[in-house]
Amino acid sequence: MNKVLTVSDATSSARIYSSLIAPANVPLISAFLACAIAQFLKLFTTWYKEKRWDSKRMLSSGGMPSSHSATVTALVMAIYLQEGAGGSTFAIAVVLACVVMYDATGVRLHAGRQAELLNQIVCELPPEHPVANVRPLRDSLGHTPLQVFAGAVLGCLVPFLLKPSI
Repeated sequence: MNKVLTVSDATSSARIYSSLIAPANVPLISAFLACAIAQFLKLFTTWYKEKRWDSKRMLSSGGMPSSHSATVTALVMAIYLQEGAGGSTFAIAVVLACVVMYDATGVRLHAGRQAELLNQIVCELPPEHPVANVRPLRDSLGHTPLQVFAGAVLGCLVPFLLKPSI
């Protein structure tokens, strides 16, 4: 028997085909992509500032731009573009973004500065002191407000680049 293809059949099969090509969860893809781009950009900002290539910067926290800020801001913007600002998902994402960015410029930044100071004190101890041979603390933990702002700008741009798939 001959089957007749209706408009609704064609529309549903086109929707299935397009969901296979386009990412299914754009906010999640946006967040991870923004994080990856921010971490990659740290290679170049480190080179610009210190005139040396340091591939370890791609996997470490701290530095320019803030990958944490880029991640949460991309999540907020992608949810906004997909669902608008009226839903609870958007509200949760905004609160999460505020907490993460506040923490990056507040607690983590000051913990890094304290670690830097403690490392300096330990270096000045005599060699026979029991703490003199302790491994230095990580001091690049937080971000300056400029680094957080740069990460947020990057996070806003990524969902707009993926907007045709939203």
